[in-house]
Amino acid sequence: MSDTLTVDVVDSQGKKAGSADLPAEVFDVQTNIPLIHQVVVAQLAAARQGTHDTKSRGEVRGGGRKPYKQKGTGRARQGSTRAPQFAGGGVVHGPTPRDYSQRTPKKMKAAALRGALSDRARAGRVHVVSGFAPGTAPSTRSALAVLDNLSGRKNVLVVVERQDEITWKSLRNVERVHLLVADQLNTYDVLISDDVVFTQGALDAFLAGPVKGSAVAASSEAEEETK
Repeated sequence: MSDTLTVDVVDSQGKKAGSADLPAEVFDVQTNIPLIHQVVVAQLAAARQGTHDTKSRGEVRGGGRKPYKQKGTGRARQGSTRAPQFAGGGVVHGPTPRDYSQRTPKKMKAAALRGALSDRARAGRVHVVSGFAPGTAPSTRSALAVLDNLSGRKNVLVVVERQDEITWKSLRNVERVHLLVADQLNTYDVLISDDVVFTQGALDAFLAGPVKGSAVAASSEAEEETK
């Protein structure tokens, strides 16, 4: 593997404004599909509210009186109309409030994200732009022109800096665009997107974060083990 991958940086006019390096330890690693699956399942599980609740026969209101006498009717004996076999009765083994979250180590999350980004980068679906609006005011038309020049695919993930209000306001109402701040980038959103577009500042902020640091630490540990 090469040390870095290089992609063109496109300006708000759709023209090449330079190039950006994508470090191989983040954008060209082996994709571990079972690991990605485990991380995504945990992420979706953590998003569940877990507030579902059904009432057992002891929680349903009413049914305190015996519906009819024990013997002599020819019918099965019953003690309450709130038993599960009656309409309006309790639910047997129904869902109750619970916490679905799973503990996922940070290193696993970082490794899964690197694998997902590497898959997109090897397919030429990671792009970098210097900006989406030509001036100091938001412009959805200009931002869409830049995106159309990069990719005509249906789902695009745009990663921006937290203080980049111009890009945020330009693209926040576009249906096919999903906006994320650099420190919120995650495996699931990368996988459901056809293309990943970084602003130059967002790419720098992302690479300066813990993802690259975890990759460097993991590679150094592997080198020590081989010695």
